[in-house]
Amino acid sequence: MTWYKPADVGFATRSKMADIGYAARLFFRLLVSFVPTFRRFGLVRDQMHFLGNYSLAIIAVSGLFVGFVFGLQGYYTLIRYGSSEALGLLVTLTLVRELGPVVTALLFAGRAGTSLTAEIGLMKAGEQISVMEMMAVDPIQRVLAPRFWGGVVVMPLLAAVFSATGVIGGWVVGVLMIGVDAGSFWSQIQGGVDVWQDVGNGILKSIVFGLTVTFIAVYQGFEAQATPEGVASATTRTVVVASLAVLGLDFILTAMMFTI
Repeated sequence: MTWYKPADVGFATRSKMADIGYAARLFFRLLVSFVPTFRRFGLVRDQMHFLGNYSLAIIAVSGLFVGFVFGLQGYYTLIRYGSSEALGLLVTLTLVRELGPVVTALLFAGRAGTSLTAEIGLMKAGEQISVMEMMAVDPIQRVLAPRFWGGVVVMPLLAAVFSATGVIGGWVVGVLMIGVDAGSFWSQIQGGVDVWQDVGNGILKSIVFGLTVTFIAVYQGFEAQATPEGVASATTRTVVVASLAVLGLDFILTAMMFTI
């Protein structure tokens, strides 16, 4: 059995607190860089294209198949209570409130987040970050901030695509395949979905998830060890930490939205 000395525990705790403090300062610097970053909109636009367009296919296809599954599961659950006409409302509320932002964030962490971490980590391993600092170019403003804000902007858009394709998938299964009345399907959605309460909460969740996932990705890349093993470890940490953070924040945000 291994016993740890109090000094070792104290040193590990102090190091971890220092890492948290540095991450908080970096997050604050990225937040206050909003206006200077968007003055050079070309950099943000390129990152929006890289993160958004390259993640669009997996987001859309995943949303469609999730809609297929919810169309089947929802119908066979509602038919027990004679409420099959509420299938559209069930699918839409589930996607807009919960699954749309959460699954999009998880897919974004696995697809775009790892790319950000690997890209920044390789720049650090190739000493490009050091060269920028030697040339008096702030790497946070030039490298991290455009990627950070690009991810924050595209996350709500990708979540909207996921939810929209999911509703279409539920319509295909429920109306075209099973035979639910199309008028009931869409009228239930129109009458039961509140723009501010339901759609607004989903957008708020996706913005928070965008801030969280993108920051974790750029932070892990920026702090990765300048070796192939270090970049690989940072990429793995991005997926693990971002996924856990999204699930934890989802519970907190859902609890706050339903109690306030």
